Amino acid sequence: MVVIHPFHPFPPRGDVRTVRIARYTHEGEVTFGVVDAQAETVAALAGHPFGELQPTGVVLPLSDVRLLSPMLPSKIVAVGRNYAAHAAELGNEVPEAPLTFFKPSTAVIGPTENIAYPPFSSDVQYEAELAVVIGRMCREVPHSRVNDVILGYTCANDVTARDVQQREGQWARAKGFDTACPLGPWIETDLDPADLAITCTVNGELRQAGRTSQMVRSIADLIVHISDAMTLLPGDVILTGTPAGVGPLAVGDEVAVTVEGIGTLSNRVVKRG
Repeated sequence: MVVIHPFHPFPPRGDVRTVRIARYTHEGEVTFGVVDAQAETVAALAGHPFGELQPTGVVLPLSDVRLLSPMLPSKIVAVGRNYAAHAAELGNEVPEAPLTFFKPSTAVIGPTENIAYPPFSSDVQYEAELAVVIGRMCREVPHSRVNDVILGYTCANDVTARDVQQREGQWARAKGFDTACPLGPWIETDLDPADLAITCTVNGELRQAGRTSQMVRSIADLIVHISDAMTLLPGDVILTGTPAGVGPLAVGDEVAVTVEGIGTLSNRVVKRG
């Protein structure tokens, strides 16, 4: 039975929901807001961004706030080997069904926050990805209703301790350590994800360049597959896989993930204190 929670019916595409939603802190208060990129301002919202948006009337310069991860999800469901070239570069086959795993909410950081290099790894790597943010509670979502359950899209870095992943054979510590899931800078609610450019730079040098059209399985296919197994909650995040070109990070590096139509997520790598 299809279960899509009806408590906040979404208005049609093309109305007030076609916005950039950020989560930020200002003078000790954490708030959701709507970003105006041209004016470089953020308009505060009352409460959460699920359902009808409720502006408070407070508008701040972006330079006066600190952007946080746009969501604190109950769970991050990630998809491995969803780009054939990336699977091949690590010596893997494309799986017959989507290969899914979890990253914990404690791994999430926002733009400009530091990635803390864990002491149990000597090969931490970047993985630039498009992330999908779920907008309503749902289960067993059919293809025809996928757009109804998506709030929007953001940039992600599926940071991975590659040596730990290979050594332990399962991915919980390798991909779930603290700071291993940068998200941001905001959620773009009106975006066609079918053919977007994804790039990753390290210290300004291009390391990854791919397009979402190269995905083995579409976003709709992934949401159908994942929601067949589990209930997705508002704010949950799905990572859709990384293009070829993954590689190592070192303490002191500045790594930046850019997704066409969204923006850039930048983080510095530091030694865990």
